[in-house]
Amino acid sequence: MSASKRDELVQSALKIFYEGGFNAIGMDRIAAETGVSKTSIYKHFRTKDDLILATLRLRDEQFRNWLVRRVEVLASEPSLRLVAVFDALHEWLTEPGFRGCMFVKASAEFQDRASPIHAAAAEHKRLLQLYLEKLAEKAGARNPAELALHLQLVSEGAINIAHLNDAHRAADAARAAARVLINSAFLPAATPANSND
Repeated sequence: MSASKRDELVQSALKIFYEGGFNAIGMDRIAAETGVSKTSIYKHFRTKDDLILATLRLRDEQFRNWLVRRVEVLASEPSLRLVAVFDALHEWLTEPGFRGCMFVKASAEFQDRASPIHAAAAEHKRLLQLYLEKLAEKAGARNPAELALHLQLVSEGAINIAHLNDAHRAADAARAAARVLINSAFLPAATPANSND
């Protein structure tokens, strides 16, 4: 199998796992839906877990590259890029094919933190938080790490609610909540009241 055929297999497997889950999808179905024999698949991926890891790496690369590029298109100022993250999130959550976060699904199906699949899911979330922290730092937030964590909590909640319920409402609410958090991160820190006043 050539490198391009391998890449095509991983891309196809990503779509199949995203739509059907990881444990529910067997290698027979991967072979049937991709048109690649199991023998050929196992020449490149020793186990199904290795194929899952390859799909997660590809999804991580695709998603983070898309997010960074989209945010740069939506806003030029660092402070506006923090809000633009939630504009981009809104676009993703309301896509017709949206079925939740592939990494949340992976961590739920492979709950052992020692699992390489669980670790790959956690690393994706860590890298997203780091991206938010860098944006917050460039924008001049008082505490970039704290703001990044708060914004990630909002985005993760929106992803899950959008998957379970009304995607548009979840995306709108997340953007509104993010604006409040972002605005408060740039206000002067409150000073304690002077007891002598």
